[in-house]
Amino acid sequence: MDSVKNIVKGVIISIIFTLTFLFAFSIILTYTNISESFTTPVIIIVTAISIFIGSSLGNLKIKKNGLLNGALIGGIYLLGIYLLSGIINHNFSVTIQSLIIIVVGMICGMFGGIIGVNKANGWNISFIFTFWKKNI
Repeated sequence: MDSVKNIVKGVIISIIFTLTFLFAFSIILTYTNISESFTTPVIIIVTAISIFIGSSLGNLKIKKNGLLNGALIGGIYLLGIYLLSGIINHNFSVTIQSLIIIVVGMICGMFGGIIGVNKANGWNISFIFTFWKKNI
């Protein structure tokens, strides 16, 4: 039951981050001359980052199954988004863009879940940045 609570928490965190990022992007679009052609890539990136953050934070108290729980957070988040889109837009259909968002969201959820569980188990992520600076 505790993992269900953390999955729901991760989905809610993902939604909050998505709304925040998309609100900021809408303000940028309103007050600048940025082309609206950037909308689709920004939505994909915002969705991926939001799921990653929600999955990481949702899995902090779970000691195992970060991959599965992260995928569930991403899947539930995207299922909710697509159900809502289907209700609002009656001409809604699944396109290649939708499939890309689903795959990217699930993968980001998995990575976020792995990081969240490992962070909870005492793993320090700073070594990645140290490795990056020294070797790349």
